Amino acid sequence: MNNGGINIKQIFQPIKIGKVEIKNRIAMVPMANLGLIDKEGTFTERVVDYYVERAKGGTGLIITGAVKVENEIEKLKMPSFPCITLNPIQFIATASELTEHVHAFGSKIFIQVTFGLGRSAAPAFLEGPPVAPSAIPNYWDPTVTCRELTTQEVETMVKRCGEAAHIAREAGFDGMEIHAMHEGYLLDQFTIALFNRRTDKYGGDLKGRLTLPIEIVSEIKKYAGKDFPVGLRYSIKSYIKDWRQGGLPNEDFKEMGRDLDEGLQASKIIEQAGYDFLDADNGTYDAWYWAHPPVYMEHGCYLPFTEQLKKMVNIPIIVAGRMDLPELAENALSEGKLDMVGIGRGLLTDPEWPKKVFNNESEKIRPCIGCHDGCLGRMFLGKPESCTVNPAVGREKEYAIEPAHTRKKIMIIGGGVAGMEAARVAKLRGHQVTLYEKTDKLGGHLIEACVPDFKDDDKRLLKWYENEMKILNINVKLDTEVTLDMVKNESPDAVIIATGSNPVTPDIPGINMDNVVGAGDLLIGKKTAGNSVAVIGGGLVGCETALWLAKQHKKVTIIEALGNLMSAGRPVPHTNKIMLIDLLEFYKVDIITDTCLLEINEGSIVTMSKGFEKNTLNVDSVVIAVGYKPNSNLYNSLSKEMFEVYPIGDSREAANYMNAIWDAYDVARNI
Repeated sequence: MNNGGINIKQIFQPIKIGKVEIKNRIAMVPMANLGLIDKEGTFTERVVDYYVERAKGGTGLIITGAVKVENEIEKLKMPSFPCITLNPIQFIATASELTEHVHAFGSKIFIQVTFGLGRSAAPAFLEGPPVAPSAIPNYWDPTVTCRELTTQEVETMVKRCGEAAHIAREAGFDGMEIHAMHEGYLLDQFTIALFNRRTDKYGGDLKGRLTLPIEIVSEIKKYAGKDFPVGLRYSIKSYIKDWRQGGLPNEDFKEMGRDLDEGLQASKIIEQAGYDFLDADNGTYDAWYWAHPPVYMEHGCYLPFTEQLKKMVNIPIIVAGRMDLPELAENALSEGKLDMVGIGRGLLTDPEWPKKVFNNESEKIRPCIGCHDGCLGRMFLGKPESCTVNPAVGREKEYAIEPAHTRKKIMIIGGGVAGMEAARVAKLRGHQVTLYEKTDKLGGHLIEACVPDFKDDDKRLLKWYENEMKILNINVKLDTEVTLDMVKNESPDAVIIATGSNPVTPDIPGINMDNVVGAGDLLIGKKTAGNSVAVIGGGLVGCETALWLAKQHKKVTIIEALGNLMSAGRPVPHTNKIMLIDLLEFYKVDIITDTCLLEINEGSIVTMSKGFEKNTLNVDSVVIAVGYKPNSNLYNSLSKEMFEVYPIGDSREAANYMNAIWDAYDVARNI
């Protein structure tokens, strides 16, 4: 197929789900809208803008984040999740605006409704105790036992699904997805023997445990009609190694949840029950890094499983799981491993992903870096969903880049992430921008972060920024260290200080010995590590460096002064944190907490525990990863000379990419 000389790939072929035709094979998979909901449980204008932006970018099918079917039996504090039956009139009023605007761009939109969270509900979200199929421990606080739902309560919730379908159709939605026989949420808990110990019609063998999803689709079709497509978010394999413990890729363990054979067997029963599509993945909260794959998980991580699922069912299968690499997506379609490419965070970072792929401009796609800081991490801190590398997510209109009323001459000092983002945004607004970097390359700390084999997405981000500097024709001056006199001579209207941060060097005996190296210097090859290594500092940098070394078959020990890894500074999102900790254990990294470094010697270090016990550890090399401090010297001098001087990123506060990019975006968007 050809369109004006452009070869149209399979990803842009139309597809039908039931009787609904979708213009291409790109689906925005569901992501929660926490923080974007009003007290009535209905959508705010921000939600409308958020989804419309993805429709404008060319996404064929949008599936909303989870919408509760009731908020009485499992009662969440509002506003948290939207609830379709709480105020149906208000819900139809707000949701119909959403569907109308999405339809205007030729996209289809399905609503995802949730049967509930069950043992996976964070107690802070709940009014009352968590509920579950049986009296089992809550995931987040295992000292809390979930209340077992009565048969009547379950039947009431099934009826609410039918009511939800009627309301959804009135609001203009094209179909519905059920949340979820996936990720260990309430419906999934009913289908997994580990969690379901019931003796009524909703328990027993596999067929008995599937009674609930079968009743749900039947109730929905009764209220919304046979032609209303209904799909199921579906985890093929649970990856539960034990309670609150997941299994890693390629790890040999006994599956305690739904294994692959049962997942494939159940899919046939689900299809026969009347479901029109499956939105497939893996994982539960116990193995959360499968359901929300972080940077350490491979792109296309579900494909080996969905390839087998495709052989079992004849209904369309949507597959996400870090599918945002265009070549991977196209190959998976061509090889018949899926029917629609599901993209989640990749459509947060770049709403124009479909458009850029269509135009053969993949190099312009802003990549997801798998950090979860701006999306999932923020939501679990009680903050609205957004994105680390795209600060406009969830506030598309308020944070849009608008032309500057007054064109200014702007000096940006520092070519790391913060400096490049500030230059990009300022240039888009029409300012005269010059970016100065004292070294011979752009990137700052991103250069060293790119080195480990599991950080290819950081490499993509660096390449994207470098490409943006070229596309926008930004004046970049490398090998140029800016002084106070240079700024005075240039006489800019505004100066943005993005001079980054320097590693903290502890003042201890032996710190300057040849066997000692900072984590950053080690990563970029200024020094090499021996066969046995002590990593001093169990923050994110220390843990990732330790993993990188352990994967090179080195004997690695992490020494951390606090009681737990990654417990200081900005919180590391749960899914990333637990996978990194599991990987450290898998690669046999020794972890010593509540312990400080006292002294470094040739071939050994001396440590002291919280209980004042001294120990000697024999090691070839010592890697220092105890944090960073802002490089604010130039700002301190310049702020005394002129008013419009803005420190951003690490030069203001040493933190993470989100801090750097958001600072830069905020300042450059407003000066």
